[in-house]
Amino acid sequence: MLHSYHKGYKWSDDISKVIEKNFSDKDNTFVSTVYMDTKRVDTPEYLEEFYHYYKERFKHYSFDIVMAVDNSALAFVQEHYEELFKNTPIVFLGINNFENSLIQGIKRVTGVVENVDIEKNLDLMLALQPELDKILVINEQSITGDAIRKEIDAVESKYRSRVEIEHINSMDMEEIASKTAELGKNSAILWVLLFKDKTGRFFTYKDNLQQIRKITNTPIYGLWDFYLDYGIVGGFLTSATSQAEAACKIVDQIFAGKDPSHIPIVEKSPNRYMFDYKELENHRIDPSPVLKNYEIINKPFSFYEEYKQYVWLFAAIFSAIIMIVLFLMQNVRIRKQSELALKNQLEFIKVLLDTIPNPIYFTNVAGEYIGSNTAFARLYDRTKEEMIGKTIFDFYPGEWASERRKNDLELLENKGSETVELMLHLPKKRARLFTLSKAVYSNSDGSVGGIVCVMDDMTERMQQQQFLIQQSKLTEMGEMIAGVAHQWNEPLVELSAIMQDMEFCFNSGEMDRTKMKEFVRDAIIQIQYMSQTLKDFRNFLKPSTRKTLFCAKKALNEVLEIIGRQIFYAHIDLRVHYLKDEEIFPVYGYENEFKQVLINVINNAKNKLVKSKKGGSITVEVDREIIHTKIIVSDDGGIIPEKIIGFIFDPYFTTTKNGTGLGLYMAKMIIEDKMGGSIRVQNRGTNTVEFRILVPNTKGGE
Repeated sequence: MLHSYHKGYKWSDDISKVIEKNFSDKDNTFVSTVYMDTKRVDTPEYLEEFYHYYKERFKHYSFDIVMAVDNSALAFVQEHYEELFKNTPIVFLGINNFENSLIQGIKRVTGVVENVDIEKNLDLMLALQPELDKILVINEQSITGDAIRKEIDAVESKYRSRVEIEHINSMDMEEIASKTAELGKNSAILWVLLFKDKTGRFFTYKDNLQQIRKITNTPIYGLWDFYLDYGIVGGFLTSATSQAEAACKIVDQIFAGKDPSHIPIVEKSPNRYMFDYKELENHRIDPSPVLKNYEIINKPFSFYEEYKQYVWLFAAIFSAIIMIVLFLMQNVRIRKQSELALKNQLEFIKVLLDTIPNPIYFTNVAGEYIGSNTAFARLYDRTKEEMIGKTIFDFYPGEWASERRKNDLELLENKGSETVELMLHLPKKRARLFTLSKAVYSNSDGSVGGIVCVMDDMTERMQQQQFLIQQSKLTEMGEMIAGVAHQWNEPLVELSAIMQDMEFCFNSGEMDRTKMKEFVRDAIIQIQYMSQTLKDFRNFLKPSTRKTLFCAKKALNEVLEIIGRQIFYAHIDLRVHYLKDEEIFPVYGYENEFKQVLINVINNAKNKLVKSKKGGSITVEVDREIIHTKIIVSDDGGIIPEKIIGFIFDPYFTTTKNGTGLGLYMAKMIIEDKMGGSIRVQNRGTNTVEFRILVPNTKGGE
């Protein structure tokens, strides 16, 4: 590290401290420092002697990096580069009035430029002292002093209308002291440099400033940070520390293997706003309204300022503790309220469950009953407490119970819900039909808790529904008997003709064994047709006891065998269309009840057309979808008024004089409640009504 100035000069000392501290903890790194002392002597003879001294002292040394501090050191490196520093990386810092000519001939060089910012300092002085009317600039006649004078002259016109700027650069110390003593209260001093007065007397950097500070109470501003603590208020200062820190970063990059010529020169000097607390207090100047980021030295000890982070940390922790305590207190209060509300809610749920007539129970994953209502316990002639811990195996045969348990395990695995119909043979009671609606519930941690089940006793309801279905069938019986009469009319005529032919053949003597066999065969064909008609009629009246898979096409054909003649004799055009070229259109459900629905819907359409006395047509379309078979029955006997179309499936709703209002209600109950399908009605156009029936075509389509 080659210093331009001497040890003890604060600028040089501050730079050395930063650089030595930066490399003190790095292994195998040695810093050697040389001072040129050009502040006190810079004659050619001295510089020649210094050259020989440097050459002799370091003739056995080979440096990895040379740091040239300030202009004289860089000039020395440039002059003797080939002989003393060839191919050695050069890092300069503290260079004033930097130009490329200063490093011409040096191949591997980079560094940090030192610039004072005159404009920012003048703006700062005017901002801190708005009433300022005069600035006295104290400078010396030197290379650095003359360069700064040029910078001030370049911007002086900008401030001429706001403040008077006077320069002192050719006085002795006594004259300078006298001049500063004459300054008024709205004046300020800009201290540039003063190491020699015009008499050639040398001063240390602090002696002359302290001498002036004793004479005047005028605020003194500076351009370098080494004047802080010796009388200046502060300013936008060129900082030795900042220069050294920037240079250290460059050195670290070179040690990391980067070529110095590829590292950009830091041309903008890293200056900082810095102030002396004592001088700010003395002149009652406050920089905080003007600046956001600045540094202050000599600030008196303040526990808060010294340990601000810890104070705020303690305050934050204390506040957090208070908030936590308050939160916990509130949480305890809320928890007590919640516990009370939960107890009330549980008591309410308990009473509510016991009030519900439907049996309700819930089990754990092992299938043990862990709770129920009174209705469920009463099924087994037990109390609710006695049901706890029991399983289905305690009340039903093992094989049947195992099948139910298997279904429950599948439900638990799928975490779903299901509704099933079961005939339960309760102990010492008659068998009853129940609909069981089961769902899996979860614990608060997300794990599966078990199954909750609501049971609905369908026994009496099914009996009532079956009674209504049969009642609806009997209602249709009159028209069906008429249909049977129509169907028997032709075979009876045929039988009459056969009998007459037999009499004629007998009287004419033409009767023989062959003729007799023909008459008997023809008569048996007609009688079998009449017998089949009675069989179809009897099957229709007989209720289906269980769901089966049957063919919609076959069912429709059997229905038309019963009512087709009536439609024909009513002069109604009946058209049946199968929308897919298939022989089988499967339906899963109750076959006879399904036929009843078709008879009811087609008869309604026929009766409407007969009432209109205009004939018309009935169209039946059958189609097979993925999980449903679709049947559409439409007629052109006029639309259903919009005000009543929403009520036609309601029980006992009828528009005919002697109607029961049960037909379409039972049709909806059979299709939707018993078979898991749907039946809808809609007007299409201005004259057509369409009934759309969807029924499952597989067991899984329900």
